[in-house]
Parts: sequence; C-alpha cells; structure tokens
Amino acid sequence: MNNIKALFFDIDGTLVPFGDHQPPTDVINALKIIRSNGIKIFISTGRHINWVDNLGKLEVDGYVTANGNLCVEDDRKTVIYKHCIPHDDIDRIIDFSHNSDIPIVAVPVHGRIIINREDESIAKVRSLLEMPKMPITDLEEIRNKEIVQMMAFGSEEKRRKSGLFTDILHECQPTSWHPWFCDIIPIGSDKSVGIDNMILHHCIDISETVAFGDGGNDIGMLQHAGIGVAMGNAAPDVKAAADYVTTDVDNFGVINALRHLGLII
Repeated sequence: MNNIKALFFDIDGTLVPFGDHQPPTDVINALKIIRSNGIKIFISTGRHINWVDNLGKLEVDGYVTANGNLCVEDDRKTVIYKHCIPHDDIDRIIDFSHNSDIPIVAVPVHGRIIINREDESIAKVRSLLEMPKMPITDLEEIRNKEIVQMMAFGSEEKRRKSGLFTDILHECQPTSWHPWFCDIIPIGSDKSVGIDNMILHHCIDISETVAFGDGGNDIGMLQHAGIGVAMGNAAPDVKAAADYVTTDVDNFGVINALRHLGLII
C-alpha cells in the first residue's frame, strides 16, 4: 500500500457526518500530515463547487464535483474537465418543468445554481446538507447554457411516474444517494470519470489512488480506484463495491481506514 499517491473523498456521510459543518478535527489533522508526506488529497462529491462549503480548514489539491462532470483546481476556479448535459435534454426538461410540480435544480459550469420551485423534499434535503434557500427562477434561464448536472426532487415513486427518465431525458441518467432526490448527469459519466481526468492532470496512475465513499453515487469510483473504501454507514451495495469497509462516519471511519492503509499511526 506504500505506492498510494492520491486520496479521493466524498463529503457528506464520508468526510463530514450529517448535521456537522466540517470534518472532525482529527481527520483534518491526519490529512494535513498525509499531504505533507507528498500524497495528494482530492474531494469527489455530487455537490457543485459553489456548494462545497463544509470542509473547515481542510486543504486539498483539487475538486471532482457534480458527480465527476466538473473538475477544478485547488483555487476552486480553474476548470480541468467538464462534461455538460446535451442541449436537447436541457430543452426537453425545460418543457417538462412547465407542466410538472417536480422541483428541478440546474447546476451550471459558471454562475449561480438555478431552482424552479420548492416543496417538502427540497426543504428536507436543504436542512440535511445545511444549504441556503435559493430564489425561485424559471428554468428558461438555463436554455443554451453549459449545465453539468441537474437534480430532480420528490419521492422515487413520484419521479418514476413522471416519466422523466423514460420519456423526457434521452442522453442522461440518474444517480442517487438519498431517497428524496436524484442527480441527473450525462450517460457514461460518474465520479470515476472525474477521477480519471484529475489524475491525468496530475500524472498519477489509477492504481495509486484510494477512494472513500458511502452513497450510491460512489459505487463507480470505489470499483475504479486502486483501493475502494466504503464507510460503515454505507448501504449494502456500496459496501459490496469496496475493497475495504471501515467503521461509520460517526465512529472514526476515515481515521480507522487511514490506519488500515498504513497512512497514519
């Protein structure tokens, strides 16, 4: 395990316990030591870079955001890689939104995140992730813009009955880690694609990487990385995709995994 050169961390439920504002102090300190030893630390999240606001004093080398569709440097501005939703699908979901009560969030490469309506599901997720309330905006605002990810809210049954993924979106796929919403990303993309572009930029081989995650949207990167670490609070299918299962995020999960890997004492 001494050939590890990069660690990729999901945020919510992995680095940061739900309901907390930042990673535990012992995790921040451990990753600082690991980084000083020449191992790069990256974030790999479903959040857009503008929503990565809960890392406290943790310093990282780059961000794989929007489920792998937007990779940026440590300055949070320089784009390394982007994969946008095809405009035909954007046009169809705009038309869909005019006759549906399903809240839709659109995440652009640049600029503010757009939400077209709010309901109970939005309020629950916003509370869980401690995100600010956003102004309601018609989705017409995103027509002809570069959108790397969208989110559809409401129960899984409601989303299924809407025909969103069977009738509306032809070139996108859902990925989810919470029952109250799903992320909408281009077909063929996930966090593993973002990791590939990040390590290419930093001249690191995939065999030299470790990925940490707990959600369904982490399965691809856990299977793809040199070593995949699932949190103890992960669902069974996430744990099955990993090489190693650590303890819960609330029970020193990251610290125990780093010790298992021989990266800290």
